[in-house]
Amino acid sequence: MTEQQQRQTIIGWIEQDPMRMLALRTAQELGLNDWCLAAGFVRNLVWDRLHELTQTTPLNDIDVIYFDSQVICVETEKRLEQRLSKTAALPWSVKNQARMHILHDHRPYSSSSEAMSYWVETETVIGATLSSNGEVILVAPLGTAELFEFSITANPRHGNPQVMLERAESKGWLTRWPRLRLKM
Repeated sequence: MTEQQQRQTIIGWIEQDPMRMLALRTAQELGLNDWCLAAGFVRNLVWDRLHELTQTTPLNDIDVIYFDSQVICVETEKRLEQRLSKTAALPWSVKNQARMHILHDHRPYSSSSEAMSYWVETETVIGATLSSNGEVILVAPLGTAELFEFSITANPRHGNPQVMLERAESKGWLTRWPRLRLKM
């Protein structure tokens, strides 16, 4: 399958998932700059489909990421989470990627996509957003190929594969999706 075919497949899966579409429409209402719903929001859905699971894996949280270099306080993120929760009772987690470089001792990021490109596993570096006319768009700065390879891959940009191993273990990924294999 080509990258374009993989992207279309993922978009189709998202469009068939009522909860994910509700989450996307709800997040879009905030009018955030450079936003997407990322990490497990897309990754878990792909792994569920590849493993032919009949029940979608519940999300611990829905990672709403955005980029606003003008207002980088945590209180703003908490207010946004509260607004989202009033509209849809989902486990929201809002993070402004304009401040995340500080936590990781990186140079400042220029976008949400660049910030994502440093996340722990390459399969996690994917998000979905909506266009102004409601079409699902994928944000995948490292591509989609590894999502379809049944792998959990240490992101060389992150720099610490041990973190990936700890996350895979603590989250029970290899139990939930037994065909996955760790790649260092």
